[in-house]
Amino acid sequence: MPKFGLIGKSLSHSFSKKYFTDKFNDLGLTDHQYDLFELSEISEFKSLVAKNDLQGLNVTIPYKTSILPYLDHLSPAAKDLGAVNTVVFRDGELWGHNTDIIGFAKSIKPFFAMHHERALILGNGGAAKAVTYVLKELGVRCLTVSRSPQGIQQIGYDELHKDGLKHWNLIINCTPLGTFPNVEEHPNIPYEGIGDRHFCIDLVYNPAETSFLSKAKTNGALTLNGADMLQFQADASWNLWNKK
Repeated sequence: MPKFGLIGKSLSHSFSKKYFTDKFNDLGLTDHQYDLFELSEISEFKSLVAKNDLQGLNVTIPYKTSILPYLDHLSPAAKDLGAVNTVVFRDGELWGHNTDIIGFAKSIKPFFAMHHERALILGNGGAAKAVTYVLKELGVRCLTVSRSPQGIQQIGYDELHKDGLKHWNLIINCTPLGTFPNVEEHPNIPYEGIGDRHFCIDLVYNPAETSFLSKAKTNGALTLNGADMLQFQADASWNLWNKK
């Protein structure tokens, strides 16, 4: 039985099992299986692999970076980012890829007729790395906002002020804040500085409208959640798992 799955720390909110189960049924692949594997620590990954005959895995928070030492090979993009969200099992070796890049690029493509020169990236995890990668390829200047800023391209949340937000008309939440069931949570930014010239994106997809997006929309911003990105990256993972 071809077996796939998702690893992460807390997966109760994940859409992946239903998405891939439905895909298998639609394709008539009734012998395929997709499971959720919650790991309390990434060190449990080796045992998971040893106990299961796996063909592919997706990787989510908080293991997109810490999984790297457990892999035999990285795609060029995954190596550049230092983050993996898809693992392919082939000929006894584990190959790490990053399909978040594909997912984010496709999800924002319909909106980039608009003019975006500067972006605030909220969070500095694996998803934030993929978003930054895509935006820089599009010529967008990026500044990361983090609780633990490192380097000249990052600042702390306490350094954000409402008047300064007018210079950053693209704001992307790459943190898990606001994910079900903690739907009241949101990044601590001065929302009063957001207006109708802003485009705010949340990579969270459950709920469909997070507190972050709701606050931005109330102030007139165009908003987008992470549902399209999620589907695009999942399809890209499926293509990698089936690539001969």
